Amino acid sequence: MAYVTESSSPPAAEGPPRGRGLGPRAAAVLVFGASAAVLVVEIVALRLLAPYLGLTLETSTLVIGIALTAIALGSWLGGRVADRIDPRRLLGPALGVSGAVVALTPAVLRTTAEWVPPLLLSIASLTILVPGALLSAVTPIVTKLRLTSLAETGTVVGRLSGVGTVGAIVGTVLTGFVLVSRLPVSGILIGLGTLLVAGSALVEWRTRGWSGVPALALVVVAGGLAAAVAPGDCDAETRYHCARVVADPDRDSGRTLVLDGLRHSYVDLADPTFLEFTYVRAIASVVDAAFPEGEPLDAHHLGGGGLTFPRYLAATRPGTRSVVSEIDGGVVRIDRDRLGLRPGTGVEVRVEDGRLGLRRLDTGSRDLVVGDAFGGVSVPWHLTTAEAMTDVRRVLDEDGLYVANLIDHGELAFARAEAATLDEVFEHVALLGEPADIGLDPAAASRGGNMVLLASDRPVDPRAVQEALDARRTGWRIATGDDLASWIGDARPLTDDYAPVDQLLQAHGPRSGR
Repeated sequence: MAYVTESSSPPAAEGPPRGRGLGPRAAAVLVFGASAAVLVVEIVALRLLAPYLGLTLETSTLVIGIALTAIALGSWLGGRVADRIDPRRLLGPALGVSGAVVALTPAVLRTTAEWVPPLLLSIASLTILVPGALLSAVTPIVTKLRLTSLAETGTVVGRLSGVGTVGAIVGTVLTGFVLVSRLPVSGILIGLGTLLVAGSALVEWRTRGWSGVPALALVVVAGGLAAAVAPGDCDAETRYHCARVVADPDRDSGRTLVLDGLRHSYVDLADPTFLEFTYVRAIASVVDAAFPEGEPLDAHHLGGGGLTFPRYLAATRPGTRSVVSEIDGGVVRIDRDRLGLRPGTGVEVRVEDGRLGLRRLDTGSRDLVVGDAFGGVSVPWHLTTAEAMTDVRRVLDEDGLYVANLIDHGELAFARAEAATLDEVFEHVALLGEPADIGLDPAAASRGGNMVLLASDRPVDPRAVQEALDARRTGWRIATGDDLASWIGDARPLTDDYAPVDQLLQAHGPRSGR
């Protein structure tokens, strides 16, 4: 008798049914778009927070860390939930909720910064973490929908992972090179939120036959309206800054350029010789003491801002040629549109990185180089190093002078390191500042703020500089020789290989400390 036996092997596991209307192309579009959106949110969040937290290495590290946490959390939870719930029920809500949060982010952050500043960091973390996690969950959810057998696991997972990576690259490049230069930050986030909600509605219709996402659409609209009326301090959002021009109530022609909440420049539209900020008067004192009165100079400026000092040189030293390296083209437009910059004034502004601008200058071609570039609360690190200072020394003639504005607080570790760096490169170095800050008044506590370093290969008369400082009523002193060496102490010079500028800075002083 023949017996028919059943195989003891279990039947092959069946994957979830393919999503209704979710073919390979739709799956790729979803993964690509969601991954791109995560990076758009991350980059724009940096710009949105800069006016309140500063554009420092710590801020960048925080935002990147939160974004990576969101990606890890979303990928893990997305895959776990997709194994327990029909993935078709997850895609639409993930896109819709993330879109609503993204669209509301500008209004929420600006309102929090204005009304409840202590909560800003926590709220900011959530506005990155929530949409980042939900969007990162899209890849494992879509992968679950596309898997129909174990035989194609590698192909499906590899293809969608690759598509997601390409999406992240495109989102990064598109935001950095296109969106930020053409659209305000709030417009980018509201537009992205709208696209995500629209994608949510389309996915719901294609996978479940449901077209009702009106509530989320209303949230997006509300987010846009809220962003329009939420507190915001920007007259213009440039590629690097939230910028404002503030009129001086006590001086009709006075204007202050405010970048990310910091007073960067004061410009008198009617009188370019009027210098409001003490550090600018100190720089003018150094130049007046170092060069004959009225003598035209060939000057190069690292950082432009409101172009206060180039205008001063043009007014007091007719024939002076000032070339300015200003990385932010939006600030240059403000100079032209709001701060009275006109052609034919002897001031040429080049939209370029300061370090690259130095490389383009001929050896021995400048009488004066002025360092006054700031990103957030610090000098960009690559303009502080011995290699950068060597390039400054190269472009100066034998009697040339380098003058740099610094801001530091607390232990003044950055200012000491920068003084040590200049001392390695130049023959003569001096420090100007409040007596307590530069070690000339040991009985007084250091307050920090602005200081000015000057360096050259020819001696500058400290007595003449001090007389010029006193004539301008700065209250500042000049430290040289043993006094300066004692103040520098054992500070380590900065190099391209070692320049922890943000860590050395003690940013506990007033953010407007000019």
